[in-house]
Amino acid sequence: MEHRKLGYIRVSSKDQNEGRQLEAMKKLDINERDIYLDKQSGKNFERVNYQLLKRIIRKGDILYIHSLDRFGRNKEEILQEWNDLTKNIEADIVVMDMPLLDTTQYKDSMGTFIADLVLQILSWMAEEERERIRKRQREGIDLALQNGVQFGRPKILVSEEFKAVYRKWKAGEITAVEAMRESGVKKTSFYKLVKTLEEETSSRL
Repeated sequence: MEHRKLGYIRVSSKDQNEGRQLEAMKKLDINERDIYLDKQSGKNFERVNYQLLKRIIRKGDILYIHSLDRFGRNKEEILQEWNDLTKNIEADIVVMDMPLLDTTQYKDSMGTFIADLVLQILSWMAEEERERIRKRQREGIDLALQNGVQFGRPKILVSEEFKAVYRKWKAGEITAVEAMRESGVKKTSFYKLVKTLEEETSSRL
C-alpha cells in the first residue's frame, strides 16, 4: 500500500509568508494538493485545515511539518496531537528542521523515547518563549502607564482661552463659526470641547 506524503503549514495571520515552507515541502516531492495550510494563531488546534488533515491522514502516511512552532504553541496540546497522530492513527511525523523528530527513522522503543524526550523539551521551550513574550508585553504596558502614556482615545483638554471663547458664544456675543475661528478648532473638535466643558461644569455642581 502506497504511503502518502502530506504537509502541514501554519502561518499567523500577521505574517502572511507561507512561501518558504511551501517551497521546502515541494522539494520533498509533496504534491501541493496534499499540503494543508492554516493562516491563524497556533494557540490551539481548532484550525479548519488541520482538522481536515486529521480526518484524511491514515496509518503509514507521513506528515511533514516545517518546524514545531508551526505545528502549535501549547505544550500539552502539542504532545496530545503528536501522540494522537503517531500512536492512535499510526501515521509518521517528520519535523523538517529537527532531524531527531522523524518517526520514520526511529521505529524501536529507544527511538520513540528519544523523539518523545526531544518533543517534551522543544514544546516546553516554545511555551517558555511565549510566556516570556507575554511578560515583556505586560511589563511594557505597565511601564508605559507609569510614564503617563494614555491607552485608548486621548482625552481632550479644555484650555482657558477656549473657556473664554465658549462664554462669549454662550452669551450670544459671537456665532459658533466665529467661536471656532477664534479658538482655532474645527467644527467636530469645537463641539467635543463644548461637551467636555459642559460635563466638567455639571459634575462640579
